Amino acid sequence: MAGLLQDKAIIITGGSTGIGRATALRAAQEGAKLIIADVNVQDGEAVAAEIKAAGGVAQFVRTDVTVTAQVQAMIAASVSAYGRLDGAFNNAGIEGKFTSITKMTEEEYDRTQLVDLKGVWLCVKYQIEQFLKQGSAGSIVSTASVAGLIGTRGGTAYCAAKHGVVGLTKCAALEVARKGIRVNAVCPGIIQTPMVDRMMAGTGIVPQSLIDQEPVGRLGQPREIGEAVLWLLSDHASFVTGIAMPVDGGYVAQ
Repeated sequence: MAGLLQDKAIIITGGSTGIGRATALRAAQEGAKLIIADVNVQDGEAVAAEIKAAGGVAQFVRTDVTVTAQVQAMIAASVSAYGRLDGAFNNAGIEGKFTSITKMTEEEYDRTQLVDLKGVWLCVKYQIEQFLKQGSAGSIVSTASVAGLIGTRGGTAYCAAKHGVVGLTKCAALEVARKGIRVNAVCPGIIQTPMVDRMMAGTGIVPQSLIDQEPVGRLGQPREIGEAVLWLLSDHASFVTGIAMPVDGGYVAQ
């Protein structure tokens, strides 16, 4: 039986750890041919090796999504290895600094926007260009956040960037809908990842306080975001474009 993404050439940025890693492993199980892109070379190469050891197809490409030439090279790597690009999961991002707006520096704010918003914009731009060049349909999913749907205290930089990803997704989806190219975003809630661990360490938040905020009474797992991403990338979601899908245990329903 063919997998959900059988023989589709898929790029996953931020694929070395957390949500990106979990999505890459599941995508490979569903038959995707992967480009794992990240600035984290050691962990990224380890993910690609794990996929290949299990009989899957993957290559690692070191990519800083804030650098145009590296984003273009990442897409070229998919075309070189697999002959085309069929889909992408733009997941690379940073948590940035969580602090009051009066204490946040311009440099901290700008860095978060650069990685979490402009990095996604560059990826979406050049991925769409590749689909148009191929004359093919395609599917793009970008990681926003529940912080792209609501506000959080101390999150002016992160929330602004993630709200930007949601807006970018909607605009790009409308631009290319008649070309058969779908553009969506996924909005994770509080997920048990290294990024969330760093955020807790940096703010002094304890895990139980995060669990208490979740209606389902637990944190999400990276694989649970990956399952939503795989569906959005697949042909099963052929009539879905321009959405920002919460995968959050009911967080934004409160």
